[in-house]
Amino acid sequence: MTDLKTLVEALIFVSQEPVTMERLQAVLEGVPAADIQSAVDGLVADTGAAGRGIHVIRVGGGWLFATKPDHDREVRKLLQIERKNRLSSAGLETLAAIAYRQPVTQSEVSAIRGVDSTGALKTLLEKKLIKIVGRKKAPGNPLVYRTSDEFLLYLGLNSLDELPSEEEIAKILEEEKAVDA
Repeated sequence: MTDLKTLVEALIFVSQEPVTMERLQAVLEGVPAADIQSAVDGLVADTGAAGRGIHVIRVGGGWLFATKPDHDREVRKLLQIERKNRLSSAGLETLAAIAYRQPVTQSEVSAIRGVDSTGALKTLLEKKLIKIVGRKKAPGNPLVYRTSDEFLLYLGLNSLDELPSEEEIAKILEEEKAVDA
Protein backbone atom coordinates (compact mmCIF):
# COMPACT_ATOMS: atom_id res chain seq x y z
CA MET A 1 0.00 0.00 0.00
CA THR A 2 1.09 3.58 -0.68
CA ASP A 3 2.64 5.44 2.22
CA LEU A 4 -0.38 6.07 4.49
CA LYS A 5 0.63 9.63 5.40
CA THR A 6 0.84 10.71 1.74
CA LEU A 7 -2.47 9.01 1.01
CA VAL A 8 -4.17 10.80 3.92
CA GLU A 9 -2.57 14.04 2.71
CA ALA A 10 -4.11 13.53 -0.75
CA LEU A 11 -7.54 12.76 0.70
CA ILE A 12 -7.56 15.86 2.90
CA PHE A 13 -6.19 17.99 0.06
CA VAL A 14 -8.96 17.13 -2.40
CA SER A 15 -11.78 17.54 0.09
CA GLN A 16 -13.80 20.75 0.07
CA GLU A 17 -14.92 20.19 3.65
CA PRO A 18 -13.29 18.86 6.82
CA VAL A 19 -12.46 15.15 6.53
CA THR A 20 -13.51 13.26 9.65
CA MET A 21 -11.87 10.16 11.07
CA GLU A 22 -15.03 8.23 10.20
CA ARG A 23 -14.76 9.32 6.57
CA LEU A 24 -11.07 8.37 6.42
CA GLN A 25 -11.85 4.95 7.89
CA ALA A 26 -14.63 4.40 5.33
CA VAL A 27 -12.27 5.23 2.46
CA LEU A 28 -9.25 3.40 3.89
CA GLU A 29 -11.04 0.11 4.49
CA GLY A 30 -9.23 -2.20 6.87
CA VAL A 31 -6.64 0.35 8.02
CA PRO A 32 -6.66 0.57 11.83
CA ALA A 33 -7.88 3.89 13.27
CA ALA A 34 -4.66 4.23 15.27
CA ASP A 35 -2.60 4.05 12.06
CA ILE A 36 -4.80 6.66 10.38
CA GLN A 37 -4.53 8.93 13.43
CA SER A 38 -0.74 8.50 13.43
CA ALA A 39 -0.61 9.46 9.74
CA VAL A 40 -2.77 12.54 10.39
CA ASP A 41 -0.62 13.54 13.39
CA GLY A 42 2.51 13.23 11.23
CA LEU A 43 0.92 15.33 8.49
CA VAL A 44 -0.14 18.01 11.00
CA ALA A 45 3.42 18.11 12.38
CA ASP A 46 4.98 18.29 8.90
CA THR A 47 2.75 21.08 7.67
CA GLY A 48 2.97 22.98 10.96
CA ALA A 49 6.73 23.40 10.56
CA ALA A 50 8.22 26.78 9.73
CA GLY A 51 8.83 27.44 6.07
CA ARG A 52 5.44 26.14 4.92
CA GLY A 53 2.65 28.24 3.44
CA ILE A 54 -0.10 25.76 4.28
CA HIS A 55 -0.98 23.58 7.22
CA VAL A 56 -3.55 20.98 8.24
CA ILE A 57 -5.99 22.26 10.83
CA ARG A 58 -8.60 20.50 12.92
CA VAL A 59 -11.91 22.24 12.37
CA GLY A 60 -15.56 21.27 12.09
CA GLY A 61 -14.94 17.76 13.42
CA GLY A 62 -12.28 16.87 10.87
CA TRP A 63 -9.11 18.03 9.14
CA LEU A 64 -8.69 20.55 6.36
CA PHE A 65 -5.81 22.20 4.52
CA ALA A 66 -5.59 25.93 5.11
CA THR A 67 -3.18 28.69 4.27
CA LYS A 68 -1.20 30.03 7.18
CA PRO A 69 -2.50 33.32 8.61
CA ASP A 70 0.73 35.14 7.70
CA HIS A 71 -0.29 34.94 4.04
CA ASP A 72 -3.93 35.95 4.44
CA ARG A 73 -3.67 39.36 2.74
CA GLU A 74 -1.95 38.04 -0.39
CA VAL A 75 -4.18 34.95 -0.68
CA ARG A 76 -7.30 37.08 -0.46
CA LYS A 77 -5.87 39.45 -3.07
CA LEU A 78 -5.06 36.58 -5.45
CA LEU A 79 -8.50 35.03 -5.06
CA GLN A 80 -10.18 38.44 -5.03
CA ILE A 81 -11.91 37.63 -1.76
CA GLU A 82 -13.20 40.43 0.38
CA ARG A 83 -12.73 40.12 4.11
CA LYS A 84 -15.48 38.16 5.78
CA ASN A 85 -18.46 40.37 6.33
CA ARG A 86 -18.40 41.03 10.00
CA LEU A 87 -21.52 40.38 11.94
CA SER A 88 -23.30 43.28 13.58
CA SER A 89 -23.37 43.41 17.36
CA ALA A 90 -26.98 42.19 17.19
CA GLY A 91 -25.87 39.26 15.03
CA LEU A 92 -23.03 38.41 17.39
CA GLU A 93 -25.28 38.60 20.45
CA THR A 94 -27.88 36.40 18.79
CA LEU A 95 -25.26 33.89 17.63
CA ALA A 96 -23.75 33.74 21.13
CA ALA A 97 -27.19 33.20 22.68
CA ILE A 98 -27.84 30.31 20.31
CA ALA A 99 -24.37 28.80 20.69
CA TYR A 100 -24.55 28.75 24.48
CA ARG A 101 -28.24 27.90 24.97
CA GLN A 102 -29.08 25.68 21.98
CA PRO A 103 -31.49 24.30 21.04
CA VAL A 104 -33.42 27.55 21.42
CA THR A 105 -36.48 29.34 20.00
CA GLN A 106 -36.73 32.92 18.72
CA SER A 107 -38.66 34.03 21.80
CA GLU A 108 -36.00 32.51 24.08
CA VAL A 109 -33.23 34.32 22.17
CA SER A 110 -35.19 37.57 22.32
CA ALA A 111 -35.70 37.12 26.07
CA ILE A 112 -31.96 36.54 26.59
CA ARG A 113 -31.07 39.64 24.56
CA GLY A 114 -33.95 41.80 25.80
CA VAL A 115 -34.88 42.85 22.23
CA ASP A 116 -36.60 41.32 19.22
CA SER A 117 -34.19 39.01 17.39
CA THR A 118 -36.15 38.29 14.22
CA GLY A 119 -33.86 40.26 11.91
CA ALA A 120 -30.66 38.85 13.40
CA LEU A 121 -32.00 35.29 13.12
CA LYS A 122 -32.85 35.88 9.47
CA THR A 123 -29.32 37.16 8.77
CA LEU A 124 -27.71 34.22 10.59
CA LEU A 125 -29.88 31.78 8.63
CA GLU A 126 -28.90 33.47 5.34
CA LYS A 127 -25.22 33.18 6.29
CA LYS A 128 -25.86 29.53 7.21
CA LEU A 129 -24.35 30.05 10.66
CA ILE A 130 -27.50 28.63 12.27
CA LYS A 131 -30.09 26.12 11.18
CA ILE A 132 -33.67 25.20 12.00
CA VAL A 133 -33.78 21.79 13.65
CA GLY A 134 -37.48 21.36 14.30
CA ARG A 135 -40.34 22.75 16.31
CA LYS A 136 -40.76 22.97 20.08
CA LYS A 137 -43.74 21.20 21.56
CA ALA A 138 -45.14 24.40 23.04
CA PRO A 139 -47.99 26.76 22.21
CA GLY A 140 -47.60 27.89 18.60
CA ASN A 141 -44.99 25.18 17.87
CA PRO A 142 -42.14 27.70 17.49
CA LEU A 143 -39.08 26.89 15.38
CA VAL A 144 -35.99 25.63 17.18
CA TYR A 145 -32.52 26.88 16.20
CA ARG A 146 -29.00 25.44 16.59
CA THR A 147 -25.60 26.45 15.28
CA SER A 148 -24.51 24.80 12.03
CA ASP A 149 -21.30 23.15 10.88
CA GLU A 150 -20.66 26.41 8.99
CA PHE A 151 -20.62 28.15 12.40
CA LEU A 152 -17.72 25.92 13.47
CA LEU A 153 -15.84 26.65 10.23
CA TYR A 154 -16.54 30.40 10.48
CA LEU A 155 -15.04 30.52 13.98
CA GLY A 156 -12.32 27.96 13.27
CA LEU A 157 -13.60 25.58 15.92
CA ASN A 158 -13.46 21.81 15.88
CA SER A 159 -16.49 21.42 18.14
CA LEU A 160 -18.76 23.43 20.42
CA ASP A 161 -16.66 22.19 23.35
CA GLU A 162 -13.98 24.67 22.22
CA LEU A 163 -16.22 27.65 22.96
CA PRO A 164 -14.92 29.54 25.99
CA SER A 165 -16.82 28.82 29.20
CA GLU A 166 -18.78 31.56 30.92
CA GLU A 167 -16.03 31.68 33.58
CA GLU A 168 -13.35 32.18 30.89
CA ILE A 169 -15.37 34.97 29.30
CA ALA A 170 -15.87 36.68 32.67
CA LYS A 171 -12.11 36.49 33.34
CA ILE A 172 -11.29 38.01 29.91
CA LEU A 173 -13.78 40.83 30.50
CA GLU A 174 -12.29 41.52 33.93
CA GLU A 175 -8.78 41.65 32.42
CA GLU A 176 -9.99 44.09 29.75
CA LYS A 177 -11.56 46.33 32.41
CA ALA A 178 -8.28 46.35 34.33
CA VAL A 179 -6.35 47.35 31.19
CA ASP A 180 -8.84 50.11 30.29
CA ALA A 181 -8.83 51.55 33.81
